[in-house]
Amino acid sequence: MTLFINACVREESRTKLLADYLLSRWNDRVEEVCLSELRFPITDEFFLNRRNQLIGAGAFQEHHFDLANQFAQAERIVIAAPYWDLSFPASLKQYIEYINVLGITFSYTPEGTPQGLCRAKDLYYVSSAGGTFVPEEFGFGYIKSLAENFYGIPSVHLIQAAGLDIDGADEEAILRRCRESIDSRFPRDSH
Repeated sequence: MTLFINACVREESRTKLLADYLLSRWNDRVEEVCLSELRFPITDEFFLNRRNQLIGAGAFQEHHFDLANQFAQAERIVIAAPYWDLSFPASLKQYIEYINVLGITFSYTPEGTPQGLCRAKDLYYVSSAGGTFVPEEFGFGYIKSLAENFYGIPSVHLIQAAGLDIDGADEEAILRRCRESIDSRFPRDSH
């Protein structure tokens, strides 16, 4: 199963178009989590205490952990997140706070080092930006670090189309080059 985390909010999202193109390359089942449709609780003391009680009781099948369990069990993960304010939409950060669950998505070694518990071997981060100032260390870098260092996902891929809104930019040509890059980097399933 491929988990598709959709952090796009615009109906005509260029990021979503690229993510859909990537997803069309595979024959497996896709489960989509559309973040704009979710209402996350505030991560306050009550929320943290309740979560810690459930973790302490080993109650990982509680509804509270559905998103974390889904993330941990996915065989492949695609995140579609437009580039906003040097990062990504706030809903993606809320989702991350919600799925970071000790005992489901990660654990700690006796030395205190995070150890990933996620099944996925690949995470694909799909993004688009109107401008060209898109430092990788912010939005993508954060997700890459979490994937590799907390979740245990060894292969993290960036798929990005930038400069789409610059005066005189050929938006279609930029998107076409990005799709061609997807074609060359990620082969279609053969079955």
